[in-house]
Amino acid sequence: MTAEPRTTEQRPLVLGLAEREVRRQGPLAWLVAFARQSPLNVLALILILLFLFLVAFGSALAPHDPVKPNIQVKLHPPSSTYWFGTDELGRDILSRVMSGAKYSLGIAFIILSIALVIGVLVGALAGYLGGLVDEVLMRVTDLFLAFPALILAMAIAATLGRNLQNVVVALTAVYWPWYARLVRGQVLAVKEREFVEAARAVGASPGRVMLRHILPNTMAPVIVQLTIDVGYAVLATAGLSFLGLGAQPPLPEWGTMIAGARTFFREAWWYISFPGLALTLTVVGFNLLGDGLRDYFDPRSRQ
Repeated sequence: MTAEPRTTEQRPLVLGLAEREVRRQGPLAWLVAFARQSPLNVLALILILLFLFLVAFGSALAPHDPVKPNIQVKLHPPSSTYWFGTDELGRDILSRVMSGAKYSLGIAFIILSIALVIGVLVGALAGYLGGLVDEVLMRVTDLFLAFPALILAMAIAATLGRNLQNVVVALTAVYWPWYARLVRGQVLAVKEREFVEAARAVGASPGRVMLRHILPNTMAPVIVQLTIDVGYAVLATAGLSFLGLGAQPPLPEWGTMIAGARTFFREAWWYISFPGLALTLTVVGFNLLGDGLRDYFDPRSRQ
């Protein structure tokens, strides 16, 4: 497991035909058009909607208490009563997987939301102002990028303490520099465009130029990168929990469940399989969505 963020292919993704279609058609019509583009897009949407549903309603719909032990049925194989079997304390694995979605996936959303805000702010200021501001901000960014991502996250989490709140801090520190670099590069490319010069010529303030003309035209690659990173943030969160640095028992976080199943994987294959499957399908779903959005927002792929 790794916390290393992945970058999209180095292709220009600017505000073009696809994004104008989103605005013209509306979200629902665009969603249908996106799904019709490829069967993999349909699969991605199904997987993501399923896990988002579990984030919102998984705990309420869980058939059993996810944390209450029942030693009498410990390591019970999958059956009509316990569809995914039970763990070493007799807790229903299906209930724990359903309840754990809000921790594994919800924490990833929080991490990337904070990282995105910091990265966009740093990258936009560095790219637009340039000069000394650019040098200082980018050197700070390089300082974070100089460390291997997983090692840096482990060091921060271990220093601050073993809980999910500190995992958020650790992984935010890993992810924001990538968004800062990405946004800076897009701002440098967009700020010299004719429509930006025209806005300056009619007296638009620097803040208005940035918010109304530059940033909206840098968001396509950021959105693509964000969707891809959700899966890897889920994987990174589970990885830190697996190492004992994140969620602590009895919290039904997927990485913690996999860590607890290591001892029993020979005699209870279901214990480790179902949390691992949930983790795998989440990563696959968001990676497929990111690939689909990248192709959809790239005008050359639509010719």
